[in-house]
Amino acid sequence: MKKTMIVLNGFLHDFAAGIWLASIGAISLLHNAHLKDTVVTGTLNHLEKLFFWWSVAAAVLIMATGAGRTFTYVDNWYGEDAERQRRRALMVKHVVLFSAYALGYYWVWDKVFH
Repeated sequence: MKKTMIVLNGFLHDFAAGIWLASIGAISLLHNAHLKDTVVTGTLNHLEKLFFWWSVAAAVLIMATGAGRTFTYVDNWYGEDAERQRRRALMVKHVVLFSAYALGYYWVWDKVFH
């Protein structure tokens, strides 16, 4: 049962990351569409906000399941040297991804809340 929960946690983490990225992309596409046709602006503004809040929910799920992952990778599964390199790579990855979250929200904030 524990291994199943670990796999499910990893799946939810990765799935939420995909939802977050798709939501940010959808906001951009919707915003560009409503700039071209002002007749649909009200509807598309509503959809932009909906996608924004879905992205926030996905970001919360990513962080929660990421915290869960922290406790599942405690053994030196690949050997001590490989684990040290893997942990260093994970730190770099997370710095890059937290930056991507910040830039993503910075990029869409004015599109959603103009």
